[in-house]
Amino acid sequence: MPSEEIIPFIPSTLETIDTAVYKFLDKFLDPHTMTNSGRYKIPVLWLGTERVYQIKNDKALRDKTGKLRLPLITLTRTALSADDASVGSYQSYFPQDQTPEGGRVAITRVIKQDKTRNFANADTNQRTKGDPNRLDRRHPNKKVVYETLLIPKPTYVTCTFEVHIRTEYQQQMNDILPALIVDQNNVAVVEDSGYQYELFIQEDFGLDNNIGALGTDERMFTAKIVFKVFGYLIGDGGNNTEATIIRKQNAVEWKISRERVIVGEKRPWAKNIPGDDGKFREF
Repeated sequence: MPSEEIIPFIPSTLETIDTAVYKFLDKFLDPHTMTNSGRYKIPVLWLGTERVYQIKNDKALRDKTGKLRLPLITLTRTALSADDASVGSYQSYFPQDQTPEGGRVAITRVIKQDKTRNFANADTNQRTKGDPNRLDRRHPNKKVVYETLLIPKPTYVTCTFEVHIRTEYQQQMNDILPALIVDQNNVAVVEDSGYQYELFIQEDFGLDNNIGALGTDERMFTAKIVFKVFGYLIGDGGNNTEATIIRKQNAVEWKISRERVIVGEKRPWAKNIPGDDGKFREF
């Protein structure tokens, strides 16, 4: 009989993509600048958190009056799209039905060597009756057990993130911007929880400042960088059952068992069969 094993796993969600981009900006790029106190690690603030949590979690982000301390980098997701032009590798429709395999795709298929070997040895022993001289290698093994892994079909999405850089001095802005120029193509791979996504840094850095104004406003240099991330979602989050992987093995032999009968029972319809006494076997 075929066998199945259902394995829960951590799915790829919007939060996973957000965390991957945040880690890329905060840990991988690791922006620093020089201040009056020496080399300073610039904090990266995710704008999706509540202001009360921001104040209580890291009191160094704000001064006594509640204003954010500069320099500072903020990150937020501003757009999400799932257009047909970016459907990824799986373009066919995989409907979800009532079976556990609904909406899943096979990602790998390998031979289960131990079970295949057991079937091959059993067939060989049955043909040779244990006599090695009767071994004939011209009989191929037709009972091959395959193990297939099926995962929920990924849904490909395009996420847009905005990075805002705020500094008090031009030199601090000059220290931060080169870290965001990854290479000539401005392409990077971000990852979290074992998932990888492609991140593209857009060309326009949106520089702005207020040094030309003669008012009493605080001097500030700003830059706006846009990240476009090609990601994918697996499962429906909390709106569906837990995302699972199915490990499935195919059936290579079907056997129909029969029930035991009482000794002495007969089959009336088998009286005229030559060599058959019409009795049931015990088992």
